[in-house]
Amino acid sequence: MLGFLSDYTIQNVALGAALLGVISGVLGCFAVLRKQSLLGDTLSHAALPGVCLGFIIAGARQIGFILAGALVTGALAALLMLLLTRNSRLKTDAGLGIALSVFFALGVVLLTFIQSTGNASQGGLDSFLFGQAAAILRSDLWVMGVVTAVALSIVSLLWKEFKLVSFDPVFAASLGYPVLVLEVALTVMIALAVVVGLQMVGVVLMAAMVIAPAAAARQWSGRLETMVILSALIGMASGISGALVSALGPGLATGPLIVLAASAAVAVSLLFAPGRGLLWEIIRRARNRRNLRGKRVLTTLYRLAAHHHDSGYPSEQGMVDAYHGVGTTPVLKRLQARGLVEPVTHIPETTPHWTLTQAGIEEAESILTNLGKQES
Repeated sequence: MLGFLSDYTIQNVALGAALLGVISGVLGCFAVLRKQSLLGDTLSHAALPGVCLGFIIAGARQIGFILAGALVTGALAALLMLLLTRNSRLKTDAGLGIALSVFFALGVVLLTFIQSTGNASQGGLDSFLFGQAAAILRSDLWVMGVVTAVALSIVSLLWKEFKLVSFDPVFAASLGYPVLVLEVALTVMIALAVVVGLQMVGVVLMAAMVIAPAAAARQWSGRLETMVILSALIGMASGISGALVSALGPGLATGPLIVLAASAAVAVSLLFAPGRGLLWEIIRRARNRRNLRGKRVLTTLYRLAAHHHDSGYPSEQGMVDAYHGVGTTPVLKRLQARGLVEPVTHIPETTPHWTLTQAGIEEAESILTNLGKQES
């Protein structure tokens, strides 16, 4: 196992995946909170023409030029989206869709142009579409590390401003904050995250790395501080686990496995997150239905007692069953356990009878009072 982890390529891939998970997890939180989940998809696709332009300018596959080109075109796509949404009647999703289509089409055109030139250095350039983690070098990690450090530093310095703009941009503008500048800064930061992940997971899958960790973390926390930390940890864990699984399984692509790991985290969060998960929602609905049945049976016993002008009137269980159309034994047992009803004998009848306790009378009166207020 130690020999496996000491492999140079595996170390590079795992470290690169961890850096990608951290930066995409942190910055993806702001995209999710601003309801711009499509932003990651737009910026990742818009990075393709930048990759091609970086290659054309450098004349070779140099990671520095390629990432710089990707950042520039990603930022331009984001600015185009902001211009379209602020100066027209287009909604954000329409602006993002236009920017995505235009820049990705331009990227495909440039990619086919490069392939037609016969430049021998173009080999592997199309790997930026789906990623090629095994090609990451230690020098690439330094570039990724610097970009990650810069992005996290900016988030730390402008934490209060980014937080306010994400939750209430109108209030931020009323306080005098430069909302447009902050939104542009956040968008460019997300473009940085996209740039970091291009070589790891590629243009097509990078959108998932921006959104998935943040979407998973959102299910576990109601505070931005906790959400950002959880998102970074989920992103890092997804990146490392996907890289290790890829190394253990020959022929398995690293990028898709990282995305699948992040998607699995989202699925688990949607199912089991306390208070928000689907499982808890199912339990909550079942509990509400059970409580509703209990309230209905309790008020039925109360009305029967009121009709007979006897607070201790023994109601026959068969009559209560007939009224509700279902067997009420489990409900009555639960009410008995709460001290709201109690079984009684009613000679000469031998069938089960139930009567309200004083606590049951008070509970039924409270339910009927609240119901009357809601109806009025």
